[in-house]
Amino acid sequence: MSRIYNIAVVGAGIGERQTSGLMRLQDRFRIKVICDRNAERAGKLADQIARAGAPRPDVVSDFGDELLGRSDVDIVSVCLPPFLHFEASKRTLEAGKHTVCEKPLVGSLAEVDALERITAASGRMLMPVFQYRFGRGLQKAKHLLHSGAAGKVYAASIETHWTRGMDYYAVPWRGKLSTEFGGALLGHSIHIHDILTELLGPVASVSALAAVRVNPIETEDCAAVIFEMVNGALVTSSTTLGSADELTRLRVACENVTMISNPSPYTPDREPWSFIPKAPRDEAFLAAAMADAPDGAEGYTGQFARYHDALEGKSALPVNVTDAYRSIELASAMYHSARTGERVRLPIAKDHPVYGGWRL
Repeated sequence: MSRIYNIAVVGAGIGERQTSGLMRLQDRFRIKVICDRNAERAGKLADQIARAGAPRPDVVSDFGDELLGRSDVDIVSVCLPPFLHFEASKRTLEAGKHTVCEKPLVGSLAEVDALERITAASGRMLMPVFQYRFGRGLQKAKHLLHSGAAGKVYAASIETHWTRGMDYYAVPWRGKLSTEFGGALLGHSIHIHDILTELLGPVASVSALAAVRVNPIETEDCAAVIFEMVNGALVTSSTTLGSADELTRLRVACENVTMISNPSPYTPDREPWSFIPKAPRDEAFLAAAMADAPDGAEGYTGQFARYHDALEGKSALPVNVTDAYRSIELASAMYHSARTGERVRLPIAKDHPVYGGWRL
């Protein structure tokens, strides 16, 4: 019988989405603690968990001894605003707890490297969150590409067209470089860009433009990016928070098939994806190639189910620090290009001006 791990969720606002996924895995995880400075918000989330049939978590407001000093907490999940991620993850690892951290992991490549060293010294696991990787539609697309059935990738296009008004930015840490670290490129299109690299592999170069056009904020709410992939494919990405309707769409044109993601703004990884064969005779071939694509739980449930396997020594982490490094490297390149007008080539060396952070 596998072990049930006790988890503390730090941040009842952002953390609510995680708890809904964890509630489907009560044979593997128990939400032991909700930690939030806002006791009322933490209490409401604890009550919500209890109403769903799980033991009511304890509610604490102190991230220090009241939480990290507890011997009955195995994992701490950091669901805080971006500017708190590095310090919270550092303290959690140093306290001997396995650590999960929401995106973006940190605000610079230097901080990713620092956390990797801290993780190694702690003997614990650090898992960044990229829950969109586990949708069945994405898994089919990934299988087609990685098996070679799709053939050569020619080009791709991405649309992240969402709607955000000033009510969204009423949350004090949003829309500010010092606390959110970035805007639409970092907080909104980060997942579809991660899906892009999951499918097509590493990025060779980035050219980007970013602007504040929708709301009177510090962080960008419109952007246009060109990616040159290491495999030679060319990709365009359009992002705005001022769209009248909302969609997230990835379209990949390959030698044997064109793949189009589910356009739902917040679940582009899920089915249905469209797989359009180049020739009618390829339809049966593609269907057969997709038949043995990996299956399993999706979203947070999918990531945490695979995380449990890693904790039990049955598999590698489903998302690791190297994955977070790749995401932060891409963000660093986009922001540096948008600021300087330069085409940025990857990988970014430690002596590059943006290695220490794009907000400098």
